[in-house]
Amino acid sequence: MAELKSCQIVGTPYLEGKYCAVMDMWPLEAPELNRIYPFYDNLKQGRWTTTKCKKCGYVSYPPGVTCPNCWSDELEWIDLPQTAKVVALNEMAGPPTGFKAPLIQAWLGFDQSHPLKHLFVRIINCESGQVKVGDEVRFVSFEVDAHPIDVKKDTKICERYYYAFEPVNK
Repeated sequence: MAELKSCQIVGTPYLEGKYCAVMDMWPLEAPELNRIYPFYDNLKQGRWTTTKCKKCGYVSYPPGVTCPNCWSDELEWIDLPQTAKVVALNEMAGPPTGFKAPLIQAWLGFDQSHPLKHLFVRIINCESGQVKVGDEVRFVSFEVDAHPIDVKKDTKICERYYYAFEPVNK
């Protein structure tokens, strides 16, 4: 079995050096395990994307493999807005395992011309009380620890990325 680059998988305990997949809070991002892996490839490039139906034009988020409006599988990847306004805010002083205090989450509002109107998301790179309702925040992608997967008779280490938002004025 291939060795992990790091023994600190956020939110996942190590048991005698073994990886415990059922305790992993991050998505499986490999093409072998996930049909929306282009979403994660785009995150790696710093792009926040979703799928748009080529037949009816419906934009769905989170991205999918079929259109929830007309059931077509003819989809294309489109970029989502990089900034939003904070509509509501929640700061958790005692966050779950794997997160540092304070865990800041926000209900974001996007420009009304875009199909994605609202999103509940994590806010990072700021201190408690730094973000307020009405503030502008921007998309940011970040690397999370690698994940070992078995592919045929080999073990592959998959890089993984996820996203959050951060204050525009830090």
